[in-house]
Amino acid sequence: MKPFFETVTPEPGVSWAFLDRRLPAGIPFEWHHHPEFELTLTLNSCGHRYVGDDVEPYEDGDLVLIGPGIPHSWHSREAIDPGRPHVALVAWFTRDWGWVAGLIGVFPEMAHLAGMLARATQGLRFDRGASEAVASSFESMRTASPARRLVLLIEVLTTLCHYHDAVSLANAPREEVELAADPRMVRVLDHIHAHFAKPVTVSSLADIACVSTSAFHRMFKRHTRMTMVDYVTRLRVGRACSLLIESGHSIATIAADVGYSNLSLFNRQFARAKGATPSSFRRRHRIMLGSVAHTIE
Repeated sequence: MKPFFETVTPEPGVSWAFLDRRLPAGIPFEWHHHPEFELTLTLNSCGHRYVGDDVEPYEDGDLVLIGPGIPHSWHSREAIDPGRPHVALVAWFTRDWGWVAGLIGVFPEMAHLAGMLARATQGLRFDRGASEAVASSFESMRTASPARRLVLLIEVLTTLCHYHDAVSLANAPREEVELAADPRMVRVLDHIHAHFAKPVTVSSLADIACVSTSAFHRMFKRHTRMTMVDYVTRLRVGRACSLLIESGHSIATIAADVGYSNLSLFNRQFARAKGATPSSFRRRHRIMLGSVAHTIE
């Protein structure tokens, strides 16, 4: 399933794009990517969300910020209220969006935006509390004038910056994005993403970061909100999800390809992360996406 390139075109005289998408028949699987950041609030819908190598179920109020270049799609299973359409409210803005760079450079109070956007280069999923906090502002964008809509988007993004428990979709491929980030963590994450299928030790990563192992544990958890072991597990399981859907390789081969020498451990960690065994995951998603994948190819 090769992602297609989507061209995002703002309205004349507007610096970013907004889409109020209402789909009575459901959200189709449309595997795509684009150079813009994307903030999507999904309403009255449940199904599965695909971001990079990450595959997760989503529910009403799903709120995700996706960085440039990461392939992604939603695929609905059913509407919460069958009498109403599935809704996706989408905001797209570029990494060079003027007010972001300008505000961060001029107003130190806005510096936290840089950190959130840096984390979003791998995808961020916000919790129900964050979704509820910004939902009314997001929905008001539907009928707002361009100027008011911009103010609402700034309100939404600055509110989300305070939700530090947003979950990184850590298995999404990193994009070379010029955003503020700890250079030590950039080196560490680049190494992990390039070598996650091989043995990864804390001591070697601490050496890359030029810190002690105890300082590395604290630094890594502060930046990713998870331990290094959990991060690598997400990468391996996420890559396994893609291989299970896209390839005909045996489960044992896929386990080895993503870094597991012990098949039982792979099965346990996969089931814990995805709520299904690798074989049932493959069967369910191939049935659901088979016809769509054939069309895309």
